[in-house]
Amino acid sequence: MSQRLSRINELLKREISSVAQKEFEFRNILVTISDVEVTDDLREAKVFVSVLGGDSEPVLEKLTKSKSVFQSVINKRTNLRCTPVLSFRVDNSASRGVDIVNLLDEVEKLPKAPEEEA
Repeated sequence: MSQRLSRINELLKREISSVAQKEFEFRNILVTISDVEVTDDLREAKVFVSVLGGDSEPVLEKLTKSKSVFQSVINKRTNLRCTPVLSFRVDNSASRGVDIVNLLDEVEKLPKAPEEEA
């Protein structure tokens, strides 16, 4: 990935996170924008959303329905030739990480084979 695309990804992530924090309220759910991936032609952007403490489907529906709000803010705040079309997706990496840590804790509790002497 080029350095320009990396900067655009970070810029979009920051702006989308700002709008999501100011414009939307999710009760008892932590919603974060974990990553943004823009295509090489800057026409489309995948926005990865992490949801902790609740179901991700209503959050994605709410964000997708309000896509025009995000599009207009990006258009106003950035100096891009064209505003990418956003598609929101669930990022389950945090919950997968917790599951892996729990599995490692369980493996640690299992009986170990005796060490052989050389």
